[in-house]
Amino acid sequence: MRLRLIRHATLLVGLAGRRLLVDPMLDPQGRRPPVAGTPDERRNPLCELPEPAEVVVSRLDAVLVTHLHPDHLDDTAVDLLPKDLPLLCQPADEGVLRDRGFADVRPVGAALDWDGVAVARTGGRHGTGAIGDAMAPVSGFVLAAPAEPVLYLAGDTVWCDEVRAALDRHRPDVVVVNAGGARFTEGDPITMTARDVLAVARHAPAAAVVAVHLEAVNHCLQTRADLRRHVHADGLEDRVSVPEDGALVPLPQD
Repeated sequence: MRLRLIRHATLLVGLAGRRLLVDPMLDPQGRRPPVAGTPDERRNPLCELPEPAEVVVSRLDAVLVTHLHPDHLDDTAVDLLPKDLPLLCQPADEGVLRDRGFADVRPVGAALDWDGVAVARTGGRHGTGAIGDAMAPVSGFVLAAPAEPVLYLAGDTVWCDEVRAALDRHRPDVVVVNAGGARFTEGDPITMTARDVLAVARHAPAAAVVAVHLEAVNHCLQTRADLRRHVHADGLEDRVSVPEDGALVPLPQD
């Protein structure tokens, strides 16, 4: 398996000889307005891609979109992605994706087979209380192939019973969590804080945890440096990585 962070939650996954793009946010820096109701008024995305968007979408075998918020599928991605690529998604998003021109949309109910790769969908909570309800639906996904590490993409969720259940059921070797402590001026965080990331690592002591979703959208307030300080204080540097944009993520078999 190869795992490379492009930016935010956009990942390139190499698995079983296939190349999968996850949650493509490919707009140029500053294309979209800031997320409303947050203390940071900078336009999004906050930073440029590490390489041209046209390069990111080249040589793909499939795309996985965890949910339809624009920081996980934006207009540039919709314009550039080949419309005949298999596109894996949560069932609630199938109609919208077909309306946006994608011809091979494959909603994942509980699970499906993608050319020999087992794909399972998991639950999550994109925040707490009324805000979490308003941000739904969101999903995580588990990818498993023979002779490959099991990969769990938790999606936009906080630490919750659904994440705990996914870790217990699937026993992933690699867990990608969306961190940054995204939040509005009112209410609790809607993605994982440092405390949540560490809770994942403690609950799955055999897994490598990769924290992404940082420093690219204005309502993600926790920085990489702050998260790394918490990881260091807990002595988990060997198990929790916080990659920079464009970086190849070291995985257990490396």
